Amino acid sequence: MGERWCAAVLRVLVLQALSWALAGGQVRYSVAEEAKAGTVVGRLAQDLGLEAGEAEARRLRLVAPGRRASVEVSGASGALLVSSRLDREELCGKSAPCALRLEVLLERPLRVFHVQLEVTDINDNAPVFPAARKNLSIAESSVLGSRFPLEGASDADIGVNAQLSYTLSPSEHFSLDLQRSEEYRESLFLVLTKSLDRETTPVHRLLLTASDGGRPSLTGTMELVISVEDANDNAPQFNQTVYKVQLPENATEGTFVARVNATDPDLGSNGEVKFSVSNTFPEKGKNIFLLNAKTGEIHLAGIVDYEEARLYEIQIEARDKGMPPLSGHCKVVLEVLDVNDNAPEVWVTSLSVPVAEDASVGTVVALLSVSDRDSGENGRVRCWVWPASPFGLEATFAGSYSLVLREALDRERVSEYEVEVRAEDGGAPALRASRGLRVPVSDVNDNAPAFAQAVYTVLARENNAAGAELARLWARDPDEAGNGRVSYSLWEGGVGSGGGGGGAAGSSSWWSGGGWRPASSYVSVDAESGRLWALQPLDYEELQVLQFEVRAVDAGEPPLSGNATVQLFVLDENDNAPALLPAAGSAPEAGAVAAAEAAAAAAGVGAGSASGTLWAWAAWGAPAGQVVAKIRAVDADSGYNAWLRYELWEPRGKGPFRVGLYSGEVSTARALDEADGPRQRLLIVVRDHGEPARSATATLSVSLLEAAEAALAAGSSSSSSSPSRSAVGVELGPGAASAATNVWLVVAICAVSSLFLLAVVLYGASRWAPRAAVLSGPGPTTLVCASEVGSWSYSQRHSRSLCVADGAAKSDLMVFSPNFPPPPPPPGPAPKDTQPEPSALLDTVSAPSFTPFSVPFLRPLQKLLFEAGLCSHGLGILGT
Repeated sequence: MGERWCAAVLRVLVLQALSWALAGGQVRYSVAEEAKAGTVVGRLAQDLGLEAGEAEARRLRLVAPGRRASVEVSGASGALLVSSRLDREELCGKSAPCALRLEVLLERPLRVFHVQLEVTDINDNAPVFPAARKNLSIAESSVLGSRFPLEGASDADIGVNAQLSYTLSPSEHFSLDLQRSEEYRESLFLVLTKSLDRETTPVHRLLLTASDGGRPSLTGTMELVISVEDANDNAPQFNQTVYKVQLPENATEGTFVARVNATDPDLGSNGEVKFSVSNTFPEKGKNIFLLNAKTGEIHLAGIVDYEEARLYEIQIEARDKGMPPLSGHCKVVLEVLDVNDNAPEVWVTSLSVPVAEDASVGTVVALLSVSDRDSGENGRVRCWVWPASPFGLEATFAGSYSLVLREALDRERVSEYEVEVRAEDGGAPALRASRGLRVPVSDVNDNAPAFAQAVYTVLARENNAAGAELARLWARDPDEAGNGRVSYSLWEGGVGSGGGGGGAAGSSSWWSGGGWRPASSYVSVDAESGRLWALQPLDYEELQVLQFEVRAVDAGEPPLSGNATVQLFVLDENDNAPALLPAAGSAPEAGAVAAAEAAAAAAGVGAGSASGTLWAWAAWGAPAGQVVAKIRAVDADSGYNAWLRYELWEPRGKGPFRVGLYSGEVSTARALDEADGPRQRLLIVVRDHGEPARSATATLSVSLLEAAEAALAAGSSSSSSSPSRSAVGVELGPGAASAATNVWLVVAICAVSSLFLLAVVLYGASRWAPRAAVLSGPGPTTLVCASEVGSWSYSQRHSRSLCVADGAAKSDLMVFSPNFPPPPPPPGPAPKDTQPEPSALLDTVSAPSFTPFSVPFLRPLQKLLFEAGLCSHGLGILGT
């Protein structure tokens, strides 16, 4: 019962000691040298608290910086095994104890354990003498008790295995004396116990045996050959038995070390002393020190290194020149002082790269080991990392450090770090060392694609070909590989509101005639290149502005996206010919409309349309300048493409009638007489200013009547409910106008005068306002186009226009949508038969209160002036 209790207590104590060792972060094992390969040193995985199979799963492995470990970790069992020959003398020399520092790495998570392996000594080395044979010369006059130093044997083992004892073969003349000292190496002497007789025995042969303290004991022998010489009976004597000297390890060659002094009372050659080195320990010191045989001075002939040998013992012999010569001996003990001559050494034991840019602070990037061969303050090392961010060093154990992440990483800012671990010792001056590490940063998808512009303005001419490239959008994603690969798409995200060819911002749908149409029915975007294509020809009369959004999405996980707004402005082309308007107040059936394009083509008018024959009356004797009729036409295009001019094509030459170039009024060119005949047939061409120009033709038949008949016709027509019209697209002369028209004329003149003053104020503000502020201001911008005529270009698309006058010139103020670039200059010069057109005025002004929808009263006024044919007259009055 007592034995069981003792065993339980012992087990508890062992487990407690093991837990203390693990808590200290270090495991200690002991193994005898020369152990066979495969010998189990310890169950490392079990001692580290790992479960069965966990050592192999977490890659338990051994790291031994700077030297061969001769041990390994079994991947299957996790045991620490001997892998190769362990020779304590080769690993540690005479140092005791012989402890190897090992580092054990464990992954997932990464941990490091420190294992101390002590290699214990066995008696595997026999004592060895410096030579197998030693020759000694001893004068026969030597007194009893004379002592002759012998060079002892050395044993590579340590401890009791290196404790030597000496025995001498039986001799009546000699014995051994072994002097041991705790401070110095033991000294062995051959002692003369009986007077020598050269005549009896000239040579003594003895066997010196050295035995160590191992079990079993090992021995070594050396033969002593002693020659007995006659004569000289006084040996030189040193003034000191031991000379103690200190020398710094950085001493240069030739440095004076010490001087020994010996005297001999004999006279003559028997008293002349010669110095020599009989033995040096360690043996390599023979080549380091130089002894002057005459003066006894010792100088440095080589380099001493504190890290290789801290103490040198030099046996010096002083021999006289007597016959036989006598000698004396002393010992010089040289202590080497450490200086800071070794820089720190830095090793990288483990490196985990690349590091993800979203790695958390505290992530271990590398494990390092730092050491310095010097001692004391010279061997105390301080470490840091440069640059100081984003990495730092953490000490994990004596001489071991972890390189950890201190700040968040951003691959787009820095994709790779050149880190330098620097070490500095505590010597004076301090020595430094460094180790460079390259730490690449791996990418994560943390950047969304970004367009170069938030809003893109694209200009496209109408009637473009299907599949034509309109623009190219580009979004930048600073990520790499799939995280930075961008694909483009139209964002069908919301439904716009509004009408008349406009939609709300952020919408990808558009109102077009029959209803809402998505932007994807007009355009498409290439997913890879971002090119914007037209899916169908665009029609300015159907659509002026198309606003939609393009989305850029990367291929990361999860994908990130960015948006850009595209404003597509359709530029007008001259694709619509002028069309004659029916007379106001008349039914659509009034007048017959017949095609006359063949006649127009034959006359060189160009593409266009033709109307039927129109009718009007004129009285003989009417004075020159009397308005007979007015041709009314519109053009579905806008701007110059809708600016109409009227030309009298037939009859050519000096006829009785002429046509207003821009008003379309047919008036008498001279007084009418009977020679002009009863009827005049006029062919009038209505032409726009587009390139190429398009036209329409109208045939006007003017009946020449007597004054009474003309008055009767005018009176009958004025009794109708509205101003009489003779035919489709023609208004009668001023004699057919009603009193109501005069009232509207006054109202129109007043309205136009007010608008003229408003236009003058806006024009002055646009001239004095700075251009840069206008172009970058937040308010909407308008485009002001000037021409030489004040006639309104009223069309079916209800262009927002303003009729103003500036001096004698007449101008059109046309308002466009924001972000629209200035149009090209007006087309080429006017025909030779018309007056020259002044250069167009093109300017950009900031008018926050004058938007396309801020003057709704202009549209009915414009229509009214056009129908009444008063816009040009009113402007003429204002101009004069």
